[in-house]
Amino acid sequence: MAAPALKHWRATLERVEKFVSPRYFADCNLRGRLLGDTCPLAALSSFLTPDRLPYPEAVRQHFRPAQVGDSFGPTWWTCWFRVELTIPEAWVGQEVHLLWESDGEGLVWRDGQPVQGLTKEGEKTSYVLTDKLEEGDPRSLTLYVEVACNGLLGAGKESMIAAPDPEKKFQVSRAELAVFYRDVHSLLVDLELLLGIAKGLGEDNQRSFQALYTANQMVNVCDPAQPETFPVAQALASQFFGQRGGESQHTIHAVGHCHIDTAWLWPFKETVRKCARSWTTAVQLMEQNPDFVFACSQAQQLEWVKSHYPGLHARLQEFACRGQFVPVGGTWVEMDGNLPSGEAMVRQFLQGQNFFLQEFGKMCSEFWLPDTFGYSAQLPQIMRGCGITRFLSQKLSWSLVNSFPHHTFFWEGLDGSRVLAHFPPGDSYGMQGNVEEVLKTMVKNRDKGRTNHSAFLFGFGDGGGGPTQTMVDRMKRLHNTDGLPRVQLSSPGRLFSALEGDSGQLCTWVGELFLELHQGTYTTHAQIKKGNRECERILHDVELLSSLALARSAQFLYPAAQLRDLWRLLLLNQFHDVVTGSCIQLVAEEAMCHYEDIRSRGNMLLSAAAAALCMGEPGPEGLLIVNTLPWERTEVLALPRSGGAHSLALVTVPSMGYAPAPAPTSLQPVQPQQPVFVVQETDGSVTLDNGIIRVRLDPTGCLTSLVLVASGREAIAEGAVGNQFVLFDDVPLYWDAWDVMDYHLETRKPVLGQAGTLAVGAEGGMRGSAWFLLQISPNSRLSQEVVLDVGCPYVRFHTEVHWHEAHKFLKVEFPARVRSPQATYEVQFGHLQRPTHHNTSWDWARFEVWAHRWMDLSEHGFGLALLNDCKYGASVRGSVLSLSLLRAPKAPDASADMGRHEFTYALMPHKGSLQDAGVIRAAYSLNFPLLALPAPGPAPAAAWSAFSLSSPAVVLEAVKQLRPPGAARPCWPPAPSGRPSEAHLFSLPSAVPAAGAGARPHRDPAPGVVSVEGFGGSWLLPPLLNNKPMTQEPRHSSACALPQGLSWGAGGQGTIGAYACAGSGLQTPPTPRDWGYR
Repeated sequence: MAAPALKHWRATLERVEKFVSPRYFADCNLRGRLLGDTCPLAALSSFLTPDRLPYPEAVRQHFRPAQVGDSFGPTWWTCWFRVELTIPEAWVGQEVHLLWESDGEGLVWRDGQPVQGLTKEGEKTSYVLTDKLEEGDPRSLTLYVEVACNGLLGAGKESMIAAPDPEKKFQVSRAELAVFYRDVHSLLVDLELLLGIAKGLGEDNQRSFQALYTANQMVNVCDPAQPETFPVAQALASQFFGQRGGESQHTIHAVGHCHIDTAWLWPFKETVRKCARSWTTAVQLMEQNPDFVFACSQAQQLEWVKSHYPGLHARLQEFACRGQFVPVGGTWVEMDGNLPSGEAMVRQFLQGQNFFLQEFGKMCSEFWLPDTFGYSAQLPQIMRGCGITRFLSQKLSWSLVNSFPHHTFFWEGLDGSRVLAHFPPGDSYGMQGNVEEVLKTMVKNRDKGRTNHSAFLFGFGDGGGGPTQTMVDRMKRLHNTDGLPRVQLSSPGRLFSALEGDSGQLCTWVGELFLELHQGTYTTHAQIKKGNRECERILHDVELLSSLALARSAQFLYPAAQLRDLWRLLLLNQFHDVVTGSCIQLVAEEAMCHYEDIRSRGNMLLSAAAAALCMGEPGPEGLLIVNTLPWERTEVLALPRSGGAHSLALVTVPSMGYAPAPAPTSLQPVQPQQPVFVVQETDGSVTLDNGIIRVRLDPTGCLTSLVLVASGREAIAEGAVGNQFVLFDDVPLYWDAWDVMDYHLETRKPVLGQAGTLAVGAEGGMRGSAWFLLQISPNSRLSQEVVLDVGCPYVRFHTEVHWHEAHKFLKVEFPARVRSPQATYEVQFGHLQRPTHHNTSWDWARFEVWAHRWMDLSEHGFGLALLNDCKYGASVRGSVLSLSLLRAPKAPDASADMGRHEFTYALMPHKGSLQDAGVIRAAYSLNFPLLALPAPGPAPAAAWSAFSLSSPAVVLEAVKQLRPPGAARPCWPPAPSGRPSEAHLFSLPSAVPAAGAGARPHRDPAPGVVSVEGFGGSWLLPPLLNNKPMTQEPRHSSACALPQGLSWGAGGQGTIGAYACAGSGLQTPPTPRDWGYR
C-alpha cells in the first residue's frame, strides 16, 4: 500500500473531474468507457411532411433512403425515420442501446406505440433496446422515430426568445447501435456526486475532504480498461454514501416533474407531441423505479394525450392507481394568475377537477402553478372553495427588486381564507439532481427553524423532457448521507403532509403575491386581452340567457356540451404565456381564432336562447333588449333599423331580464331626464353636460375640466389636463414581450395634439359627443370620440389606434384633484389597495400593476374612477391615474400589437366612497352592454325580470345549469349524511327560503339581510358585513328560488345554478359549505 501523500485541493479536484470528463482524456478516462462496441444501422429511410400525422398514416407513406447528416426541415415540419437494425450475435448478455442525436425533438415508436422521447437538449440521446440481450431475443427489428423540426425551446433565430426562424434546417448527427455499460454509468454517477459534495461543502468542511479523498482513491483503484477493478471503486463509494446523517437532517422531497408550456415558443399542436415525448419517458422511469413518483398538472394536456395517444393515457391511469403518476393542480391549464376573471378562474378548477375525477378517480388537493407571473389575492378563497388547501409555486424567486421572505408559509386572501403555500427553496421547478441544487435547497430555505421539509422538483421543463434515469439514480444515492440533507423520492401529498405537521410556527402572508418582473404582460398583445374580456362576457351572457330560456320553455335544450367546449377554448387561451402575450406569432394567431370561434358560436347560442324566450309571447316582430346584469338599467342604446341604420333610444330594462324595444315613433321619451347639452366655444373647445357631470375638452381633445355638477367639485388637477396620451421608450433588459422596466418612466413624452382638430359629433339630447384626431408619431395615429349620455355618471372615450411602433409604450393619464396614499384596483371578485407613493422598495417595485375593470383614487367624500373595457395594465403615482394601452415588443413575436386597435375607457367622478357611488356597477355596465337581440317571431310585449337583489352590495355573478343532463354524479366530497353529494367548487352558507315557488316574494328583509328574488320566490342571505374594512372582505352569498318543478340540486335538465357575491360592493365568491354548485 502506498504511503499517504499530501494532497493539493485544486489538483485533486481537477484530477477527478478529468477522469469523468466527456471532453478531456476521453480516450483513456472512465467516461470514454461508458459505451462499448458500436454497430451501424441496417437501413435508415425518411419521409418529410408539413403535417403532424398520426402514426398509422405516417408509416404508410413513401420512405426514401437517408443518411446521418442529411438536412431536413423547415421549422414546424416533421421528418419520420424508419430505423431498421440488426443486433450483432456477439452482443448476447449485453445492454444494447439505440444512440440517436438530433437537433429536433424525437419520439420513438415501437410496435405501433410511442415508447420514449429523444431530445438532445433534454439529455435523452439513447433508447434501451434491451437491458440484457438473451439468446432467444430477436436480432432484427424496425423502429420509427418521429422528429419534429423544432428544438426543446422552439426555433428562435439567434436567441431563445427571438421570433422563430422559418427556414431553419435540422439534421440527425448520430444514429447507431452500441453496447452500454451500466457499471460504468453507476461509477460516473458516484464520482460526480462526490465532486459535487467536495465543491458544495467547500474547503472548510471535514465532510468535503472525505468526499474528495474518496473520489481520488476511486480513481487510484479504477482502471477503465479493466472492468474487474470497478467493484473495488464502487465499494469505496458505497462506504462513503452509507455513512448516515442525524435525525435533525433537513428532508428534501424529490418529485419527478416536467413543466410543459401549453403554448409558448411553439404552437399548441406541438405541445400535444411534447406531452407524448415527455410522458412516455416518465412511464419508462416509473416501470424501472417503483419508488419514483411523477407529478403532472394541466388537464388540457392529459385530455390531448387521451385523444391522440390512448395507449399512453391508459398507462398513465395504471400508474396513477399505483400512486406513481400523480395529477396535480386541479386546473384546466396553468393559467395566468392575474388577468383571468374570477369566474374564469373558477372554471379552470371546475373543468380541471372534473377531468381528474373522471379520468383518475380523485381530485387534486394542491394548486400547482410554478411559472405564472404573479398571484391574485383572491386565489386563496377560490382555492378553498374548490376543495384545495395547498399551493405550490416558485416564480416569485424571479422578482427583480425584493426577495420574498418565505418558502413555506400560510397565504391569506381577501376574505381571510388561508392555504398552506410552499415555494421550493432551490427556486426551480426543473432541478437535475446534482449536489449543488440539493445544498441550495437546504441552505437557501428562508423558514429554517419553522419547518424541516422542502420540495425538490427534478426534470427538464418548459419545453418538456422531464426526468432522466441519471437524475433518479442521483436522488437514490443521496438518500441519507452524512453532511447532506436527507433526500426522499416522494410525492406532493407526502410533502404537504410533512409541512402541515410543522405548520405551528409558520408565518402568514396577506394579500397578493406580486411578481416584481414581467409587468409588461399586463399590456402586450392587446387584441388577445380584448378577446379574453369579450369572450368572458359572451359566455356569461349565454349561460344566463340559456338558463332563463330553460326556465321559460320546456322545449329548450340547454347547450351544456357546447358551453363546455367554448369554456375550454377560453381557458386554454388563459394559459400563462398566451393571454399574457408572451408567445410567438403562430400562437397569437391561433388564440385569435379561438376567440373568433367563441364569438361566432356564442352569438348563435344567444340567438337560440332569445328565440326560446320569445316563444309563445304576444307582440310584433322586432328586437329583444336584454340586461344580463342583476340590477335595473336605464341607458341610451343604438338600435338597428332597416337599411342598416341605427337610431338612439333611452331604454329601461329590468335586472337579469328583458324589455321590448321601443317602436321607432317612441324613441324620444316624453319626459326625458335632463338632456345632454353640447357647446363648442369660439376657441374650439367643447363642453358636454348631462346634469350629472360636466366635461370640458380643449381644442386638441385633452380634458381640462371634469365637474361633478351636484357638488361643483372639480376632478382634474389644477393646471393639468386629463386624457393626456404619453409615449415611453420601452426597451427591457432581455424579456422583451414580458418586461417593462422602471427606467421607462424616465423617458415620458406627452403626445401633443393640434388645435382645431376637435369637432362636435352627436349634438346633444340623448347623447353628446366630440371627436378628434391625434398623430402619435410619423407611423401611428389615433382617433377618439368622447361620449356623454343622458343619465350616465361617466364619460366614455371610444378610441381607435393605428399602431406601428418599435419598443414604445402608449399610456393615457388623468391627473386628479384627489390625494390619497392608496389607490383601489379591481381584482377577481373583489378589490385591493396599493400605495400611490414609493416609500419603500416594495412600493417602488409596483410602478406598473394590473387591474380588471376599474381603478379608483379617493379621499374622504370624493374620488375619481377610471374604467375600461379590455385593458389590464395600470398605475396610480401620486395623484395621476394612468391606463396602459399599447406596447410594441419584437420578441418572441415581431408583429405583436401592430395594426388597428379599438377600445373604450371611461372616467367617473363621484361623491362618497366608490361603493356608495356605484363605481363597481358602472364598470360592470361598461363591460356588459345591453343586448339588442333579433326576435325571430313575436317579441314579448312586456318587460320581464328573472332575478333581483335587495341590496346594492350584492352581485349575482353567474347563472347556469347545475349539471348537464345524464351526467354522472361523482361521490366527492361525501355529504354529511354519507350519501353522495354534488361535486362542487363553491358552496354557500345556510340560505333561508323566504317564500315558496309561486308565493309573494319577500320584499322587506330584516336590517342587514339581503333577499335575492326570482321567479316569484326569494332567498335570504345572512346579515352582510357592510362595515368591514377592505382587507376583510365579506363572503356571504346565496342562490335564487326557481319556478315550481325546478330544483337546485337535482342535477337534471331543469336544474339551474347561480351564486351571488356580497359585501358592501366588494365582489367575493361564496364560502365552502354544502350547496351543490355547478
